[in-house]
Amino acid sequence: MTRPLTAAQRRLIEAADPGTGRLRGTEAQLTALVTRGLAFRHPRPPHDHFLTPAGHRAREAAQAQAESSEPSEPQAPASTGGVFAARAGGEPVPPAAEGPARTREVRSAWQGMLELRRMTNPDASTDRPCAWERTHLVQAAALALEAAGHRPAGAAEGEDGYRVRETPQPDAVAVHAPDAPTLRACVETLEASGWQAGEYTEPRTRRRYVLASPRRV
Repeated sequence: MTRPLTAAQRRLIEAADPGTGRLRGTEAQLTALVTRGLAFRHPRPPHDHFLTPAGHRAREAAQAQAESSEPSEPQAPASTGGVFAARAGGEPVPPAAEGPARTREVRSAWQGMLELRRMTNPDASTDRPCAWERTHLVQAAALALEAAGHRPAGAAEGEDGYRVRETPQPDAVAVHAPDAPTLRACVETLEASGWQAGEYTEPRTRRRYVLASPRRV
């Protein structure tokens, strides 16, 4: 089980710059957030610390909880956000994880991803994937699709929606969709999110699918 944030860590995250996610704190505090995946140390001087996508989600979760809680209710510890995962399609989803809360989580995760691109791409570009996305292809592509409003397939066989899967190619994922219009829409979304994407046909099943890889330039 993921350990809840301490009160000091919550304060540090909530005090981060709302635009850049820049953090201020002691070296020990910042290192603790890095260890938990909520912050990263910028590789270039002055080596400031910034929230990761998980850190942005943790801050938004804490803010949403504060807004929705009654004054008489005790405040529960904020989640670290580390349990968030973009839906690749086909996984079971608890009913409680649907609705506006999920929409906020996905929106926050995508904004955090764009900020991570800005901070880690050499030219500060946000229009193409960063190193983290290149090592987490399925999660990155699924996040781009879900953030754009595409619906992932349900856990039951035959439930419509996209499915993102690994491929034998080390730098590409396959995206399957129930029909041609949805497949084309997935191509457009991925291309707009900085991926190279094209439609192909499986030799044996003759089904169309999308092969996508992170754009480098």
